[in-house]
Amino acid sequence: MVSALTLLILVIVVALVFDYINGFHDAANAIATVVSTGVLPVRTAVIIAGILNFLGAITGTAVAKTIASGFADAGVVTQVVVLGALLGACVWNLLTWWWGIPSSSSHALIGGLAGAVVAHAGVSAFNWNNLVGKVLIPLVVSPTLGFIAAFLFMIGLLWIVRRMKPARVQRGSRRLQLISACMMAFSHGSNDAQKAMGIITLALVAFVAAGHTGMPDSMLPSGDKIPTWVVFACAAAIGLGTMAGGKRIIKTMGSKII
Repeated sequence: MVSALTLLILVIVVALVFDYINGFHDAANAIATVVSTGVLPVRTAVIIAGILNFLGAITGTAVAKTIASGFADAGVVTQVVVLGALLGACVWNLLTWWWGIPSSSSHALIGGLAGAVVAHAGVSAFNWNNLVGKVLIPLVVSPTLGFIAAFLFMIGLLWIVRRMKPARVQRGSRRLQLISACMMAFSHGSNDAQKAMGIITLALVAFVAAGHTGMPDSMLPSGDKIPTWVVFACAAAIGLGTMAGGKRIIKTMGSKII
């Protein structure tokens, strides 16, 4: 019989593995453009993105709190449920990485959590309203707003540079493209690393709720606060994963879609 503490450690390890996979799976989000246009070589780009992912990941925990408490009551979530959710998300991330599909790790994890909770405690145990409001609606709204904003920005940029020399436009756009890629890497870290933080916190809460002991109080959640060690562990995992790169998806994003 596996002890509760051993199972918790296993969940934490798998969560960090998911975070690492998330890093190289989603590295293309930030650097595909600068790589495909030759602004930076792949190795330099992924190192910069990895560092900015780490810095972004330690700036906040709002997304982690949503994952930890917004989709399922901690009273019905066990460590086995969390482990099932993580394994499902990891398998999907690896498959889409292999096929070069730029799929969302966030949706994979939340879908995995929904499936595991329903299998364990029934359909009513999952908060479907939050799924609709915080996942499904943004899934449609986000690319739509991105399309509209990019369309308007592009028209504005073409108007601004209409009388400039092509060489000047080329130099300026390369510099600005580097800045935008860095901003994208930072925001990616501030958002995506928090998913693993939330799932580890959910496992810690389930561990405590079941009456188990064996971990110092300083390593356990207090109220809605995410433990500091969880924040830094997840930030390091996604940063290292991003540095490992994801060339298949970078190629899809940078040269196959357009």
